[in-house]
Amino acid sequence: MARFDLSDAEWGLIRPLLPNKPRGVARVNDRRVINGIFYVLRTGSPWRDLPERYGPYTTVYNRFNRWAKAGVWVKIFETLAAKSPHSMAFIDSSIIRAHQHAAGGKKGAKITPSAVLVAD
Repeated sequence: MARFDLSDAEWGLIRPLLPNKPRGVARVNDRRVINGIFYVLRTGSPWRDLPERYGPYTTVYNRFNRWAKAGVWVKIFETLAAKSPHSMAFIDSSIIRAHQHAAGGKKGAKITPSAVLVAD
């Protein structure tokens, strides 16, 4: 088990929420696939750079997309949020003050659409 892989307790919460439609080919372990998905999301690395311990990167990528289209990730999020209502208190509650020069542009500067530039 790698450093950030799911614990048994975390896996116990997520496992019943995953679709389980057996097909002709034996499935790659769902826990291993989820750990691979979380690895890519956490590190920001390309799918092709997924370590071999998580299985084929194509399987991990395809399952991520399939589950996203089926609404599995939303169901997982809602279930985990319901199990820990206090964790939701800090989502989007930060206030970050922008530096006075953060806007970068001159006041009153006009933006010319690129279509006008091409037409001239």
